[in-house]
Order: sequence, then structure tokens, then C-alpha cells
Amino acid sequence: MSIQDLPDGRPAYGIQLPVQSQSTIYAESWEAGAGADDLVAIARAVEDAGFAYLAVCDHVAIPRRLAPAMSTVWYDPVATLAHLAAVTGRIRLLSHVAVVGLRHPLLSAKQYATLDHLSGGRLILGVGAGHVREEFEVLGVDFGQRGAVLDEAVDALRAALGHDEFPSHHGKFYDFEGLGQRPRPAQQRVPVWVGGSSPAAVRRAALKGDGWLPQGDPRDRLPAQIARLRRLREEAGIEEPITVGAITEPLYVGTPDWAVGRRTLTGAPEALAESLRAYGEMGVHQIQVRFRSRSRAELIDQIQAFGADVAPRLA
Repeated sequence: MSIQDLPDGRPAYGIQLPVQSQSTIYAESWEAGAGADDLVAIARAVEDAGFAYLAVCDHVAIPRRLAPAMSTVWYDPVATLAHLAAVTGRIRLLSHVAVVGLRHPLLSAKQYATLDHLSGGRLILGVGAGHVREEFEVLGVDFGQRGAVLDEAVDALRAALGHDEFPSHHGKFYDFEGLGQRPRPAQQRVPVWVGGSSPAAVRRAALKGDGWLPQGDPRDRLPAQIARLRRLREEAGIEEPITVGAITEPLYVGTPDWAVGRRTLTGAPEALAESLRAYGEMGVHQIQVRFRSRSRAELIDQIQAFGADVAPRLA
């Protein structure tokens, strides 16, 4: 099961959940007092509104120097997705993104294979290189080699999440064979989406990914990035389709009576849909949306309004 365009040509739409990560860049004030009940209610609302996936982030530990901006609230992605898998039935479960270089591939494979097995094959494994030096250092991973580590980790995870109960991989950073892992993933092939917008990240997505998760590219940069992604795949002789993503501007369906920020797209459903259709015209297959809100109730109202009134107009 892959996420490409919906049957009528609309891009699919997903969301990174609130509460589970609370960077000051995007967290709303009400999230500080929220918890598990809020996450469950929002996940169920997202599924009911027809979203293709819900996503969670990954950080192991935040150094004191970054805590004022990033906060230290970062739920574990596997535990959080497993919890939400148990209270939903259809929606895909995306790690956006797992810093897989922080963990041995067999450890990551055990966790994510179990998640895919228990959820009935709903995992999308989003991976990224990471950016917090102290996390790498305390876990004994060379921060300066994180790109090369990620490149090899993707290959090792492909092997460990494949069909073979006793996978093997022989590389510079990881070497294993003759070690069995069950349960196996429910999917025949777990999709791997590569996050990042640097030249190295786009190349990695093109050559190793089933999908690309850009990190904050503005609209005017996306066409050139997508063209490069496709050119690299063509030059490498890769014919399989790749799921191209985009993160939209913050959204508010309707006319807000409070300050939602100058970058936030607001307005009637048709006006929002007209703006968001530009992503599909660029060749984007899935858009990740985020809504401004002052409470869980307002966020769920926004999710429902988007699913009912905006999404059908995205074609």
C-alpha cells in the first residue's frame, strides 16, 4: 500500500501530531498541559477526517543549550505510534523523522517490524540524518559521519525489514548475519521516506527512498528540488515511483478572530483549496498540514473542517 494521488487526482494529506513534540517553532500554548488523552482524541479525529497518515518526531535527549527553543518534550516515536495504532484502524503511521543513525539497525528493525506487525502493516518509516551533536556524542555515534551512517543504515534496515528471518548486511558501520528476528513486518516492503532538503538529503531520497519528506522548503524552491529528485532517479535507472511530499504553510479554515500569524493561510474552504492545489501542480503527491489552534477542541474543529470542506476541493 503506497501513498500517491487519491483516485480523483487529489494529493493525499497527512499531519504531524501536536503534543508529542513541542518545539517553540510550532507548538501552541495549550499543548504544554496536554497528554495521552489529547493525542488519542486527535488521532481518532484525523483518521475520521480521511487523513492518510499521522506522524511523530524523534529526539533522544535535548542539550541544555537548545532546550529553550526545542523544549525537552519529544515522545518516543515507536511507543507513541504503537499506542495510537491500538486506538485507530486505518491511518498510516509515519516517523517524521526517525534519526536511525542513533541506534543499531537491528534494534530499529526489531522495534519498527513489531510496530508494523501489530498495526496490520500501517508503518511508513521516515528517516533523517539528525542535527543535535550532543545526542550523537552521548550515544557513541560520530556526528561528523552522520550522513554516511544514515546512508548505510537505510541499506541495513532494508535488509532487516525484508523477507529474510535471518537478514545479513556487511558494511563499514554495521555488520551482521545469522541473527533471526520475528515477528516480521506485515507489509511485503515497508516504505522508507527520506527527510531533508540539503543536496545530500535530496540525493539520498532519490537513490534510496520510496518517498521524500522536504523540511520546510518554501513553495518557490520545490519545483527545482522535485526536478533534481526525478533527474537523479532517472540517471540511476530507478523506475519505481517515489512519493513526493511537501509541508504546507500553517492553516486556519475560516476567518479567525485572533492573531494566527502572517504566514498562516486562512479563508473559506475553496480559497484554501485553490492555494493548496498548487502543490499538486508541482508534482507533490502528499501534503503535510498543520493548523493554528488555541485548544484541543479548536484543533479538532479545524481537522474536521479541512477533511469535510477543503480536501474534496483539492482535485
